[in-house]
Amino acid sequence: MSNFRSALLGAAAVLTLSACSTTPVPPPPAPPPPPPNPFAEASNLPLQAPDFGRIKDSDYQPALEQGMKDQLVEIDAIASNPAAATFDNTLVALERSGAMLTRASKVFFALSQANTNDVLQKVKSDEAPKLAAHHDAIFLNPKLFARVQSLYDQRTALHLDAEQAMLLQVYYHGFVASGAKLGEADKKTLMEINQKLSNLETAYDEKLLAATKAGALIVDDKAKLAGLSDGDIAAAAKAAEERGLKGKWLIPLRNTTQQPALQSLADRDVRKAFFDNSWTRTEKGDANDERDTIATIAQLRAQKAALLGYPNWAAYTLEDQMAKTPEAALAFLSKLAPAAKAKAKAEAKEIQAAIKKSGGKFKLEPWDWERYAEEVRKAKYALDDSQVKPYFEMKAVLEDGVFFAANKLYGITFKERKDIPVYQADVRVFEVFDKDGSTLGLMYFDWFKRDNKQGGAWMDTFVDQSSLLGTKPVAYNVCNFAKPVSGEPALMSFDDVTTAFHEFGHALHGLFASQKYPTTSGTAVARDVVEFPSQFNEHWALYPDVLKNYAHHYKTHEPIPDALVTKIKKAASFDQGYSLTELVAASELDLKWHALPVSAPKQDVDAFEANALKTAGMAVAEVPPRYRSSYFTHIWTLGYSAGYYAYQWAEMLDHDSYSWFEDHGGLTRENGQRFRDMILSKGHTMDYGEMFRAFYGKDPEIGPYLYYRGLAKTKK
Repeated sequence: MSNFRSALLGAAAVLTLSACSTTPVPPPPAPPPPPPNPFAEASNLPLQAPDFGRIKDSDYQPALEQGMKDQLVEIDAIASNPAAATFDNTLVALERSGAMLTRASKVFFALSQANTNDVLQKVKSDEAPKLAAHHDAIFLNPKLFARVQSLYDQRTALHLDAEQAMLLQVYYHGFVASGAKLGEADKKTLMEINQKLSNLETAYDEKLLAATKAGALIVDDKAKLAGLSDGDIAAAAKAAEERGLKGKWLIPLRNTTQQPALQSLADRDVRKAFFDNSWTRTEKGDANDERDTIATIAQLRAQKAALLGYPNWAAYTLEDQMAKTPEAALAFLSKLAPAAKAKAKAEAKEIQAAIKKSGGKFKLEPWDWERYAEEVRKAKYALDDSQVKPYFEMKAVLEDGVFFAANKLYGITFKERKDIPVYQADVRVFEVFDKDGSTLGLMYFDWFKRDNKQGGAWMDTFVDQSSLLGTKPVAYNVCNFAKPVSGEPALMSFDDVTTAFHEFGHALHGLFASQKYPTTSGTAVARDVVEFPSQFNEHWALYPDVLKNYAHHYKTHEPIPDALVTKIKKAASFDQGYSLTELVAASELDLKWHALPVSAPKQDVDAFEANALKTAGMAVAEVPPRYRSSYFTHIWTLGYSAGYYAYQWAEMLDHDSYSWFEDHGGLTRENGQRFRDMILSKGHTMDYGEMFRAFYGKDPEIGPYLYYRGLAKTKK
């Protein structure tokens, strides 16, 4: 016992001695807190531009999730406010809500289209149904709708200004169109439909991206690329190498049915293979086959429209457009179809003759059109792309063409900002200054084709203009122009030049926004109006004062010869029958899909498409629709369902407006200011018909459209 006690005491003494003679070891430092999510607060960069130097792929999902939670708290506070509804405590509060969600979603969806990857695709798939449910949680909130309804019921007594009145109308219509007046059982059904649509539309985008990538033309014999330029062949070799296909050549698919390379490829079998890749990209019976997906989407949309009291989806979605009804849209298309088809048939005869003259003993097919149309163009106008491209160097097109025209019309100027981070190395950023030298906004340009970029070209914003929120526009243009190999110039076809002017027309619509409320600002207008400013801006690409400023040979710097300009202008009306026929066919196809009643069975996509084109009188064998049903992204996920006609409708508005410019002195600051004041800066603050009549002096008319398309000899 004593020895045990001694041992304990000895041990205690040792411990005490040790404790007294040793410096205490401090605990390890706490790990630093994680950096705040870059979307939690507005960016500190100029005009709240996204800080791509900080944003990581892992930031999007938590930002979207937190943004939805925050907004629902704000919505509950608005809906539960014990005070009577007022414009400020309800609509203005709604306009201020969801700031984090807006910041995150604008950047996320921009990159998921323009620079996606597996992480972003997964986030999109995960979040799409949650975002759909979030929308329903707001627009199917009965207490919130009651407040909006009370304001709408007393709207004439509120003495609202024009923009406030429009904001109230937009919100009220948005709630009703989202099902706010439905009973609880129908609301539940609607939410289930919305969830299914969200999942299907996300799946559609993923499949299409993969199918378009897989549909690229891949050849292992350089001789099969005969007809392409050395630069195009080098680019094809590089594209193949980037996919690990050494010793091969790869030409990626564009989003449309026809492919630019079909104009140059000499080997008919190669052309057919490339066309077939495009035509069947989403109909190969593999994992990327879209037919069941789109048939289900169409069926669900018909169900949703019926639930909301409409005969079909087209009637539902066109109600707030300028055309108002599917019948008006179809009547408009019927004015274009006869002239388009007649011109296309005449063009087909010329092309068939060119085939015969060149020794061909085959009937003209869609994969032959582009190549032999180019032969006719050369013979008829002595013009081909190889003559034109050297005068359209990309940097000059942008800075000395697109920017120059905007300066002459509107007085705005541009300065490149290399200090603002971008999401991809090829993206360029410019600060835009108004005519008085003040900052108007920021403009991003992402022009080169990438495998992880959706096809086509578009404009959108990272930040919307709103005097309520104190924000100025931060806009972007995305295109899919071919990127040259290192050391080669970036040369553009005239079609590409036109696209550049087109997309910047959208940008001007956003940059010139001058609204108080984000919901009515800038490009937040009907689909058949939103394409009006962009298509109008295309006219300046060939305007003499603009053309001579940017069209210089990239080697000699000589201006484009007048003779070549004359050829371009004369050739502009060539192939317009084909061009318009493929567009009208696609528009008819879209409206046919969305005219399906709820009683219609799920469609066989191939049979439906063939019958739709036949009954519309647009089944022209040599001229396939610009988009086939299964890769018609505009109508399935880009918001143009029952609205693809809008491109032609807006083109009518644009040609009418350009005709007005021609009658009043053309490209002048006075005319530009008038167009800016009466069209570009209006946003959605007034009735579209009234807006157009105020500028043009009368209702839209079809004559200038057919004249500028080369389908009529006069504007009348």
